[in-house]
Amino acid sequence: MAPSSLSSLSSARLTANAPLAPYTTFKIGGPADWLYEATSADDLAAAITAARAANMPWFVLGLGANIVVGDRGVRGLVIRNRATAHTLSDDGVLWSESGAVIQDLVLDTVRAGWSGLEHYIGIPSTVGGALWQNLHFLSPAPERERTMFISEVFADCDILTEEGERRTVNADYIQFGYDDTVFHHRRDVVLSARFQLERADPARLHQILQENLSWRGSRHPWLQVHPSAGSIFKKIEGVGAGRLIDQCGLKGFRVGDAQISHIHANILVNLGHATAADVRALIAHAQQAVREKFGYELEPEVGFIGEF
Repeated sequence: MAPSSLSSLSSARLTANAPLAPYTTFKIGGPADWLYEATSADDLAAAITAARAANMPWFVLGLGANIVVGDRGVRGLVIRNRATAHTLSDDGVLWSESGAVIQDLVLDTVRAGWSGLEHYIGIPSTVGGALWQNLHFLSPAPERERTMFISEVFADCDILTEEGERRTVNADYIQFGYDDTVFHHRRDVVLSARFQLERADPARLHQILQENLSWRGSRHPWLQVHPSAGSIFKKIEGVGAGRLIDQCGLKGFRVGDAQISHIHANILVNLGHATAADVRALIAHAQQAVREKFGYELEPEVGFIGEF
């Protein structure tokens, strides 16, 4: 039976002792005390408000990329963001709830001949996750050889602040940086967002999709075969965390079923039965090896969620 503090939420979408591994790209992690599926922006705000009112720990889960969930699970309420409604106006304004999957939005906007999101094809993220980290992609094409950021097409977003206020905020509030935004420093939550896109030739946009998917496919392990959390360590300007790990001879090194990818040394993969403890041990091993050989400190960019 659900606690009385969560009685305002739909009991049909509230589950006790729910395994979280299936809802992460790493396929690792223990259960949540309570898992709730929020199906709209209002529903998401209501779930957070209910948890806050009950002084219950809470966490919003999107696609579960870029995180490692602890083997002992997550206490309190995990809110799976399934708020996916979105619309595209005649003037290229894309409005989307924060649980919408970026890849779905890429395909919809490219088909309609609007440019701005095509660079992020193949990257597992929701809109909320994309804004949380200022989603970015280094384009492989010579004429676009630079890092593209989601902030370049961002217009504004509706948030629930950590004080419980619903507000519409712009880029000045978000403070977009490299893998950093205000959401790393305040417990605000994106409910929905708007992006300003530009008209483009759909055939050209499809070409960019193909180029980017080909580039990613040759440099990143396939999630369908080898689950991962994406890049494990933050970028070291001019050096590259993956390059340092590779030069330590660690490609293929494993702890349990967690392995440093043969394809990309800054990605750890789950060979089938990896635990969060395996991942933490492998991260520590890579950090020590790089520190001893090169003197660099590798800093994780993934989030560690729950109890380990």
